[in-house]
Amino acid sequence: MAKRIVIVGGVAGGASAAARLRRLDESAEIILFERGKYISFANCGLPYYIGQVIKKRDDLLVQTPERFKARFNIDVRVGSEVIEIDRKRKEVKVKDLSADAIYIEKYDKLILSPGAEPAKPPIPGINSPRIFTLRNIPDADTIDDFITKQQPKRAVVVGGGYIGLEMAENFRKRGMLVAIVEMLDQVMPTLDKEMANLLHEHLHNQNIALWLSDAVTGFRESDSKLFATLKSGMELACDMAVLAIGVRPETTLAKKADMEIGSTGGIKVNENLQTSDPDIYAIGDAIEVQHSVLKRPALIPLAGPANRQGRIVADNICGRNVKYKGTQGTAILKVFELTVAMTGATEKELKKAGVVYEKVYLHPANHVGYYPGAQQMHIKVIFNRPEGRVLGVQIVGKDGVDKRIDIFAVAIGTGMTVFDLQELELAYAPPYGSGKDPVNMAGYAAANILDGTATIEHFEELEKSSLIVDVRTDSEFSGGNVPGAIHIPVDQMRDRWNELPKDKTINLYCSVGIRSYIASRFLRQKGIDAKSISGGYSTYVARTSEKLLEGRTAQQLRDEFCTGL
Repeated sequence: MAKRIVIVGGVAGGASAAARLRRLDESAEIILFERGKYISFANCGLPYYIGQVIKKRDDLLVQTPERFKARFNIDVRVGSEVIEIDRKRKEVKVKDLSADAIYIEKYDKLILSPGAEPAKPPIPGINSPRIFTLRNIPDADTIDDFITKQQPKRAVVVGGGYIGLEMAENFRKRGMLVAIVEMLDQVMPTLDKEMANLLHEHLHNQNIALWLSDAVTGFRESDSKLFATLKSGMELACDMAVLAIGVRPETTLAKKADMEIGSTGGIKVNENLQTSDPDIYAIGDAIEVQHSVLKRPALIPLAGPANRQGRIVADNICGRNVKYKGTQGTAILKVFELTVAMTGATEKELKKAGVVYEKVYLHPANHVGYYPGAQQMHIKVIFNRPEGRVLGVQIVGKDGVDKRIDIFAVAIGTGMTVFDLQELELAYAPPYGSGKDPVNMAGYAAANILDGTATIEHFEELEKSSLIVDVRTDSEFSGGNVPGAIHIPVDQMRDRWNELPKDKTINLYCSVGIRSYIASRFLRQKGIDAKSISGGYSTYVARTSEKLLEGRTAQQLRDEFCTGL
């Protein structure tokens, strides 16, 4: 007897599950319900459509109901909202939104792929027509139509995560002044603070006004303008605002059907992606997953895992017994001219989980310096002790970031160590990399720490009384240095090392950590306790760059929103 499979929700997870089911079982009856008009669209492309980077709206449509029906023989019903599940009868109650009619459909297996909804706090003025969220194509149409007709000059973006930063960039492309309000002390909470500081500096240079460690407590309208009141007491004047403060798993159906909800608020599933009802599966942004590095429940709403989950559910319904191994959070984001990427766990997550770890910072170029166009990357690699298993990586840069984060993602996913990174044979030609790729360099640097060849320190761990030596050139030192540092260039160290005290720890830094490592090796062989400060002056600058937000230019950017329109 052919199975009857009902899928609630399309886009990445639901549409992938439907297509895979058909490829595996031609006889199955497959019904896909979608309450919106579109079953499969590129929701990650929506900000770029608003910014007119993607010119044609139809390019966002990955699959239409008609094409899906023709190719896969899927019964697609758009404008149809599943409002109730009767688990005992194995039925769903469906509301036809166009006809305002309710009917019942039976299922043998049910797949829930309802996604997540933008968080919308219950604060005064939140329902103003000048305040928007972005989840789907109709949302994008509404924002684009408002910009086209109203020609806004200033926009406030509430939230500095993925959507918030993408919207800020694309509002700038539409000619608006933009302010970002973020309740944390950094944008991109999936980064550690010192890496996020690199984004703060870049956003500042792109004329984005930042309010960090602040929050919007309410909105009001006056004279066709919108005013956002902040927790700090400041009031920002603008023409429109976008809420990008995160998403919440859509669990309404599951809760009504008395299905188990996880500790994080997502639908709880097992390794086969079954809910507490073995005939009901759940996938995508609505579910609680296992963080594959931290080994604990997490909410990680990403398109790649959702697609993979859809395929796995289809396999399991067809009797293949495939397990979902968890999500490690590999992601990448364009922020104006920068690329930011991450995979695995952050330092703050590992610290909270009580994991013993070490870290290393590198600042290599994306390819050899003698080939034109080399761009610096900033890399943070976190690994455990003593094995050296890679736990997390964060990269901020321009060209070459995407290539390296994918290599690190594979390394984490397969349980590789930093010693393994040394052995990777990666493609090299001058336009693309170097003979010792940044991934190999990360392995060398981390392995040196673990085997004792390198003894390192980190700026945040230095005591105020620490002896710090700058081993850069005279011009580099005069261009900026760590306060209180002694200056002895590395090439003079063999002649001047006797100037250093023999009874103190010597902490050395250069620009990125290579010269200080060389100097530390020399001094240690002379019997001096010398340590190289990981990442050098580049990491120091990243840690202290938030001071830019206190400067005159930053205040001028904020004044654009505080002095009215």
